[in-house]
Amino acid sequence: MEKQKSSKRARGEMIQAYGFLAPALLVILIFFVLSILFAVYLSFNNVNLIAHNYQWNNFKNYTNLLGDKQLLRALENTGFFALVVVPVQTIIALVIAYILANKGIKGKTVFRLIYFLPTLTSSAALTLIFMFIFNLNGPINGLLESLHLISQPINFINDTNWTLKVIMIMNIWSTVPYFMTIYLASLVDLPDSMYEAAEIDGANVFDKLRYITIPYLRPITTFVLLTGIIGTFQMFDQAYIFSGGTGGPANSTLTVSLLIFQYAFCQNNQMGYAAVIAIILAIIIFVVARIAEKLNGGNGFEKN
Repeated sequence: MEKQKSSKRARGEMIQAYGFLAPALLVILIFFVLSILFAVYLSFNNVNLIAHNYQWNNFKNYTNLLGDKQLLRALENTGFFALVVVPVQTIIALVIAYILANKGIKGKTVFRLIYFLPTLTSSAALTLIFMFIFNLNGPINGLLESLHLISQPINFINDTNWTLKVIMIMNIWSTVPYFMTIYLASLVDLPDSMYEAAEIDGANVFDKLRYITIPYLRPITTFVLLTGIIGTFQMFDQAYIFSGGTGGPANSTLTVSLLIFQYAFCQNNQMGYAAVIAIILAIIIFVVARIAEKLNGGNGFEKN
């Protein structure tokens, strides 16, 4: 009797558990699993959204990747963007968090609030602000001219040598506070005794950062790297606003996500081919993220 009661109780608890999980599982099934399957189906079709026409074309969309120069340029821009932004924002966030975690720093709460403010602002608003700051008549050109570093204003917004770099600066400035907060939250749990023991052994500030803080934060760094890689490879809105959706000047701000948008919803009207690029982008993000995780020593939990 007791075994029957315990088994009935276990089944009841299991039914309750699945009942609570059902809404989330339904959302995942509809907006994740089915969406992926539909994207794969679209990748084998010539799709006309206006006429609601789906024409099966086997692997033609995939073979078209080989001759797409725009895709190659978008991959170059996106790869360069991620290669610069991800390490820089990670290092700056770690250093600022390490400084603010020091008990000898006064006014830490005010500094944290100031540093976190960019995270509270929408990406579109930040993009417009930076477009004003780096305008021909903006504060940056005014400062450089007043310091006699340049003789005439630099066209940061429409110069192929500068536009993507301005977006990089904006992305780093806006994402560092978020990652800094994550590092700070983890540093709270770091025992002070570890720093005290290091000081007894003669370690300075940089030694403590290198041999104690960085190894301790390795799992958090893995999360920061993966989040940064995913965010940079999916960068869309900033490039869209800067270029007006064209990826200009001369495709210097064309990212893979922006190219997918152009093929799917703009004059190209090639939803099937856009689905192929989206699948390729997902594979690239997965591979790069796994490589970054391995280079950082894994997620840090396997040895625990």
